[in-house]
Amino acid sequence: MIRLKKTGLTVLSVFFLFLVWVIAGIIVDNSLLLPRFEDVMAAFFRIFADADSLSVIMHTLLRLLLGLLIASILGLLLGIVAGFRKNFATFFNPIATVLRTIPVISITVILLIVFGFKITPYIITFLMIFPLIYQGTYGGIIGIEPELIDVYKLEDNHFFTGLTHCYLPLISRDIRTSLLQSLGLGIKVLVMAEYLSQTRDSIGNELYLAKVNLNYDEVFAWTLLLIVMALLFEILINHYKPIVEKIKKPSK
Repeated sequence: MIRLKKTGLTVLSVFFLFLVWVIAGIIVDNSLLLPRFEDVMAAFFRIFADADSLSVIMHTLLRLLLGLLIASILGLLLGIVAGFRKNFATFFNPIATVLRTIPVISITVILLIVFGFKITPYIITFLMIFPLIYQGTYGGIIGIEPELIDVYKLEDNHFFTGLTHCYLPLISRDIRTSLLQSLGLGIKVLVMAEYLSQTRDSIGNELYLAKVNLNYDEVFAWTLLLIVMALLFEILINHYKPIVEKIKKPSK
């Protein structure tokens, strides 16, 4: 019943946004300022009918997933180390904070100057995602109730079994939240870097070309595609529990 209610509210919210768009399009009545809904949807479906556009989507997805994979591995490893070693946490936390708070546009411009146009989208995606994974892992570990750890240590005081069967399952929600935040931020940052660097075979470059050619229906269509991608990632992560949640405590 609760799930049906949430689904109904979600549908109502989407319908409200659609209604606002349609009404605004009628009022403005200028496709250069606000493309009509039907024009954007036509451009949206043209994307999937074009092999080159599908290749562009795949290239951007690969860049995002590669940055996410590397950032997740390093973020988890360093977050675990910081959770168990206070001196390392004291040293590394300011670095993570700086990476998390530095203006995206500033670091993107700097990276474009230093590393060039091809590598920058990968680096900026990693730098924006990594602090979220790290701080989610570190915060989850130091937030575990000491009583739970003490109970597990009485039964099994081995580090690796404690990590896989106690710590990781207890911080799995923190990891999932970090992943959700990382995907949303990662898509935005990656596409912005692609736009600024005009990376070939990228959604960012397609947005740039559509803007230059005054094809604002295509700008809206690519933007709509990015929103759909972010929503699909969120559904996927929420539907499938992280691997660490599936780990069972070994039987004695």
